[in-house]
Amino acid sequence: MYHTHTLPNGLRVVFMPISSDVAYCGLSIDAGSRDERPGQFGLAHFVEHTIFKGTRHRRAWHILNRMERVGGELNAYTTKENTTVYSIFPCRHLDRATELIADLVAYSTFPESEIGKEREVVLDEAASYRDSPAEAVYDDFEDMIWAGSQLGHNILGVEEDLRGFSSADCHEYLSNLYVPSNMVFFVLGDLKPQQVFRTVERHMGCLNHEIGKRERISPSLQPTFKIEQPVGSHQAHTIYGAPVCSMHDESRYALLLLNNMLGGPGMNSLLNIAIRERRGYAYTVESATTLFCDCGIMQIYFGSDLCHVKPSIRVIGDIIDRLATKPLSDKALDAAKKQFIGQLIVASDNNEALALSVGKSYLYYGHVDCNEIASEHIAAVTPQQLMDAASMIVPERASILTFK
Repeated sequence: MYHTHTLPNGLRVVFMPISSDVAYCGLSIDAGSRDERPGQFGLAHFVEHTIFKGTRHRRAWHILNRMERVGGELNAYTTKENTTVYSIFPCRHLDRATELIADLVAYSTFPESEIGKEREVVLDEAASYRDSPAEAVYDDFEDMIWAGSQLGHNILGVEEDLRGFSSADCHEYLSNLYVPSNMVFFVLGDLKPQQVFRTVERHMGCLNHEIGKRERISPSLQPTFKIEQPVGSHQAHTIYGAPVCSMHDESRYALLLLNNMLGGPGMNSLLNIAIRERRGYAYTVESATTLFCDCGIMQIYFGSDLCHVKPSIRVIGDIIDRLATKPLSDKALDAAKKQFIGQLIVASDNNEALALSVGKSYLYYGHVDCNEIASEHIAAVTPQQLMDAASMIVPERASILTFK
């Protein structure tokens, strides 16, 4: 059950009541690293950092303490297509949290003195990812598979561009993309709908600028690749992956079910059983699917000794080929659906994850893709739809990157 409202300035608001002393609110913004121009790679993530560094009404220290002083938290993250700024707090402090987020988005000043310091923080963050090959291999794989497109660069950016960012660059990005028509404000808590909507309108009504120009171009399909890249790590880190459908494609439910079957969080996933339990090739093997507005990507990761890379890839290919060509039995398919639906129910018990999901779902679909709706779609997946999903990632369509 959820409630929605649209402010006079066009900002959409979604509220989901929950029985808890803790509440959540924030902005889900349809803007990410994909919306950067050449020469400003990393700006979306940099703006997400620097909106906390000063507004017309607060210095960085006051922003930092505003929610923590009442036991709450203030946080943010950036993806390739989305930025989220949100707070977790005792329910009675909705007004405080909403006003603070409005201040960050409407009145950030991006002081040059703070930008210089934060630039070094972001550069250190980027360096820490490069020091972790298990994480860096994902970034490099995506840069290769989306090469030449808006998706084909790291969210954290490149040092050359980061060194050049100014206060004016941050202002321009924020004023063009952090706008009512491009955002959803979400609230979860033990609150009344009208109380929520009045509070949001009181503080977010100041946002009234129109969306700036932005164009997202669908990436072209790149030739597949199989690359081994020396990085000097003790263990090999491998990504097997391929482009898949978008977040708006009806086949996404079959794909997400397939993803969970192959390498989801359960220890009984097909790849964990085949690669780790039966053969001892790898300690970690997992699958992840990321869906964008016009495309998507599915990636299977495993970390192993170098001698086990090729055998593991063969096992992955064999399993996917079998799923793409041989219908799953009704019993096996029903068991896979039951497990995935159960995992969705368990995951929804994490209210922070639920809040972020509510905001993103309403931003992109205009409704909350709640457990009941998702479960219905997953339960309706047919053996043929599962085969079609597996056909998206068969070996002849897949690319492979190994750090060794």
